[in-house]
Amino acid sequence: MSIWEVILAFVVVVLMLVALLANVLVLMCFLYSADIRKQVPGLFILNLTFCNLLMTVSSMPLTLAGIIYKRQPGGDQICHVVGFLETFLTTNSMLSMAALSIDRWIAVVFPLSYHSKMRYRDAALILSYTWLHSVSFPIVAASLSWVGFHHLYASCTLYNKRPEDRTQFVIFTGVFHTLSFLLSLIVLCFTYLKVLKVARFHCKRIDVITMQTLVLLVDIHPSVRERCLEEQKRRRQRATKKISTFIGTFILCFAPYVITRLVELSSVIPINSHWGIISKCLAYSKVVSDPFVYSLLRNQLREVVAGAVSLPQPSYTHGRLLCASSLLLQRAIGAWSCRLHQDQSPIDFHQQLHTE
Repeated sequence: MSIWEVILAFVVVVLMLVALLANVLVLMCFLYSADIRKQVPGLFILNLTFCNLLMTVSSMPLTLAGIIYKRQPGGDQICHVVGFLETFLTTNSMLSMAALSIDRWIAVVFPLSYHSKMRYRDAALILSYTWLHSVSFPIVAASLSWVGFHHLYASCTLYNKRPEDRTQFVIFTGVFHTLSFLLSLIVLCFTYLKVLKVARFHCKRIDVITMQTLVLLVDIHPSVRERCLEEQKRRRQRATKKISTFIGTFILCFAPYVITRLVELSSVIPINSHWGIISKCLAYSKVVSDPFVYSLLRNQLREVVAGAVSLPQPSYTHGRLLCASSLLLQRAIGAWSCRLHQDQSPIDFHQQLHTE
């Protein structure tokens, strides 16, 4: 093995371990917390977690073996099954992320009608579509014998060995990536940009109310005033950072692999085998990042983990005083907001973009 192959094998091992631990932790949180199970987005996160776990235990080990031994690990039947699962799970995870973005878009843009628009039955219908959509492509590929071990990626994946089927395989691959990667990316961009627009509107509205309240409360403690101004500054950036993370990780992890697969079909630019494996590792890294991006970095999940392991919560007198002062200020802001907006409908604004 060359030094590059040793490094790539080590990277795959690290990705496998971190992905396994992180996704199992998300699954444990889902099983431990009844509140998370009651939430509709929990179904999408659970589906995404199962896809990530199956990808970790099925596709990644064979890629590791392919890097080490430089040949197909196991027999043809095993490789066909793993290639089928890899195609299905990748598409399913992409569509699950798109479903999560639709859920958050409805929650933020239509907060008053969210519970009527997104029920468990609606989530189950969306998941049923993602499964049917995802399984259709590997079924077609398997029936046409377009699944096998690809040396460029050291993986069992979509692969055509027959030159006479090249045109059909090129069309199939283009349609597959269009209806999986590109479709999910369009949904993510549309929904999250709409969410960002609403979030910025609410941030400006809260900032106006906060400044008006601070002007009225002339005797407020300076430390509380500074804390409110700092929170006001962080609030402006929080939604942008979170949405950039959702879209950015999707593009960074999947785009190199998808582009490499499409360039490979053109046969114009030769692709280095090391780059093929690197692009595959980037796609695998989405399995690692998803638990943190969609679950473990949320306040609710952190509280569940802390409660599960019985972590002691820090307590400081000064911190309690600041929290109490901030609570009083928040109540004052709420009262002032009611006076300013008595003629407006109440907004049950989704808290994920501002509190997590």
